[in-house]
Amino acid sequence: MESASELVPFPLLQTPIESNYRACTIPYRFPSDNPRKATPSEIAWVDLFLNSIPSFKQRAETDPTVTDAPVRAQKFAERYAEILEDFKKEPESHGGPPDCVLLCRIREQILRELGFRDIFKKVKDEENAKAISLFGDVVHLNDAIEDGGKRLENLVRGIFAGNIFDLGSAQLAEVFSRDGMSFLASCQNLVSRPWVIDDLETFKLKWSKKPWKKAVIFVDNSGADIILGILPFARELLRLGTQVVLAANDLPSINDVTYAELVDIIAKLKDENGKLMGVDTSNLFIANSGNDLPVIDLTRVSQELAYLASDADLVILEGMGRGIETNLYAQFKCDSLKIGMVKHPEVAQFLGGRLYDCVFKYNEVSS
Repeated sequence: MESASELVPFPLLQTPIESNYRACTIPYRFPSDNPRKATPSEIAWVDLFLNSIPSFKQRAETDPTVTDAPVRAQKFAERYAEILEDFKKEPESHGGPPDCVLLCRIREQILRELGFRDIFKKVKDEENAKAISLFGDVVHLNDAIEDGGKRLENLVRGIFAGNIFDLGSAQLAEVFSRDGMSFLASCQNLVSRPWVIDDLETFKLKWSKKPWKKAVIFVDNSGADIILGILPFARELLRLGTQVVLAANDLPSINDVTYAELVDIIAKLKDENGKLMGVDTSNLFIANSGNDLPVIDLTRVSQELAYLASDADLVILEGMGRGIETNLYAQFKCDSLKIGMVKHPEVAQFLGGRLYDCVFKYNEVSS
């Protein structure tokens, strides 16, 4: 079901006056920059989006739900490239100056105007089916780890490994189409700790006290990300007695999981007693976030999510789009965790880390 109600600010976000909330993490320009001239950062990021056009065009060309898909895909490529080139010449054109939210929004608007609603549907369905078949094995491996701290670290590594399945990264889209991705191999091949932002030990200490009554998790990609990364982690929170709200996109965007898809995935993973590999799911809730982009502005979420989240004491933003490129420095009224893999060289450079480095940023709010 698509959310039709008015979007509202996320209730656990510190008010903009208190936190100077700005969705986008990386500043493409500063007040002192010439408003009529594109900055080096703006040009670099516009080029990044330009480089992603061929992979989006290729997906759109093969969309079986759209008449004349190849013709429309070509129109998408031309129109989006033209707008991106305009930003280089005149940063304030097309509602600019550009940032990652605007660049994503324009791309999605052009696709939808041309009739493309979900160009990644086929690959999402394939990856969801593959990940569902592996879910039991991944859970058994986690459950076999007796030490709570080591089990948590293994679950976190699973989130990073799953988060690699991101077709919004042109580089990863190419690797994926060529080789596919092995979840367990990805777990073993993560960059070594310490990660570029690494608050895992602090988080472990808090986790061991089973402190949180309710957690809201903004989820990211379909396939291994949601099924083999986030769901085993959410299951462990449920086992500790925490209520869990999974917030997924309203509309399709890249290979991000949608609310409707997540409802279907959970239904397929539950047993006949409604349990998730032996764990009761009566405290598991799925919410439509109201979002339609691979990034998120937390001043605009669904009323449903705002209601469900109002009494949460832990907020988790997962994935590069929601937890790094937007909201890395967002401040909340409760504990928060931003977790994701760095998949763009420009982000790695900004953070002072490596490509495919990991971000585990935990902020504890004293009660």
